[in-house]
Amino acid sequence: MFAILVFLIAIVLANLSVAYFGPVSTPFNAFILIGLDLSLRDHIHEKWHGKNLGLKMFGLICAGALITYLLNRGAGMICVGSIVAFAGALIVDSLLYQKFFHRSKFQKMNLSNIGSAVTDSILFPTIAFGAFMPEIILLQILAKIGGGGIWAWVLTRSVNALATDSCRREE
Repeated sequence: MFAILVFLIAIVLANLSVAYFGPVSTPFNAFILIGLDLSLRDHIHEKWHGKNLGLKMFGLICAGALITYLLNRGAGMICVGSIVAFAGALIVDSLLYQKFFHRSKFQKMNLSNIGSAVTDSILFPTIAFGAFMPEIILLQILAKIGGGGIWAWVLTRSVNALATDSCRREE
C-alpha cells in the first residue's frame, strides 16, 4: 500500500510542477519523480502479477491525473499527456519486464525502464505542450533512465534489507 501511495504522490507532484514551471521542469521531474514511478511500477508489477495488473495500473495512472486536475483545473492537457504517456510506457514496461522476468529484479527494472522512459518521454511533452520538443525529450529520456536506475537500486536494496531483517526475526 505504501508503494501505491508514493507512486500517486510522485505523479501528482510531477504534474503540478509541470503545470506551474512548464517544460523546463520536466528533466528534473523525470530524474526524481518519474524515475521513482518507473521503478515503483515494477515493484507493484511483481505484487499484482496476474491479478488484473494492467487494469489496476491504468487505474492508478488515471487516479494521479484526476487528483492533479482536481488540485489545478488549468492542468488539463498535462493530465491528458500524463495518462497517455504513462499508459503507453506501462505497455512497453510490462512487455519488457515479462521478457526479462528470469533476470534479477534490479536488471529487469532497469531494462524495462529504458523502454518505458523512451515511450513516456516522447508522448508526454508532445501531448502536454502540443509540440515536438527534441531537446526536452532527450533530456527526459536520459534523466528517467538515470533516475530510474538509482531508484531501482534503492528499492531493491530496501526490499532485500527488509527480507533479510524479517528472516532474522523468524530465527
